[in-house]
Amino acid sequence: MHYPIFSGYVSYVCNVYSISPVDLFVKSKRRDIVDARHLLYFLCSERPMRIRYIQQYMEENGYKVGHSTIIHGIKQIREKSEHDTDYQKIINDIKECITL
Repeated sequence: MHYPIFSGYVSYVCNVYSISPVDLFVKSKRRDIVDARHLLYFLCSERPMRIRYIQQYMEENGYKVGHSTIIHGIKQIREKSEHDTDYQKIINDIKECITL
């Protein structure tokens, strides 16, 4: 049920960071890719989507991730968005674009 929302978020997040969806689901510590994944986790959690679902959808796309990593990513974006109006605007824009 949440997968179409997840897919929509993937598209928008990849567009914001100018990366391909393939890059998003490849093990990489490149900062832009990590930040994109964190934003994806945050958006999904705000929907609200259970962490288990986020983990499952990431794995279905070839990226195995643990609960603690997802929680850490959500926390990172929450902290950034509290101090950075650009992040807040991006988050709000993406949330407005994704509907069922």
